[in-house]
Amino acid sequence: MSEHGMGTLLLVLDLSGTFVFALSGATAGVKNRLDLFGVLVLSFAAGNAGGIARDVLIGAAPPAAISNWRYLAVSLLAGILTFWRPSIIDRLRSPVLLFDAAGLGLFAVAGTQKALVFGLNPVMAAALGMLTGIGGGMTRDVLLTKVPIVLRTDIYAIAALAGAAVVVIGSALRLPATVVTPAGAILCFGLRFMAIRRGWHLPIAGEPGQPADRKDDGARGL
Repeated sequence: MSEHGMGTLLLVLDLSGTFVFALSGATAGVKNRLDLFGVLVLSFAAGNAGGIARDVLIGAAPPAAISNWRYLAVSLLAGILTFWRPSIIDRLRSPVLLFDAAGLGLFAVAGTQKALVFGLNPVMAAALGMLTGIGGGMTRDVLLTKVPIVLRTDIYAIAALAGAAVVVIGSALRLPATVVTPAGAILCFGLRFMAIRRGWHLPIAGEPGQPADRKDDGARGL
């Protein structure tokens, strides 16, 4: 793929991930009865925290979320849409988790691709893709004074890492980015969705002798 084509692909992935993560942040804000300003702040933070962390770590300064007006625009659009038309979002079951899963997949592959473009080795590129994916959800939960979902549901970072691994392996095999990138995003989303639906998780810390079996938040609602 040409440099221009790769740049366009990264922008589309980044903006798509920003929009769906912003929807998850705004939806969480509405559910917690924040005012309009609070919803918009949460929308921007959830949609852009992962990308900002990625750009800072790879030296892409200033971060795209700050230097490109499109990121602010799609974040605010998601926030305003959710604030004024919450009934549209509420038609979905567990909308925060669904948008979060979609954003996780998009950001995981976008972060990995951008890290590869900046010359990072495959292992670190995959790790950075995972960080890009989990950053928005972590920021959203911290602002709402919740334990970040990545620390409560382990089929989250693992799902992001799996999607990032597909991109890295595809790049090593010189497969078209237009094929491996959607494949990685779909794998990540599929793993996360099934984890929510079926309650997949590793052993959870608990008191000795106490069963530590629980499902992801909202799993029963899917």
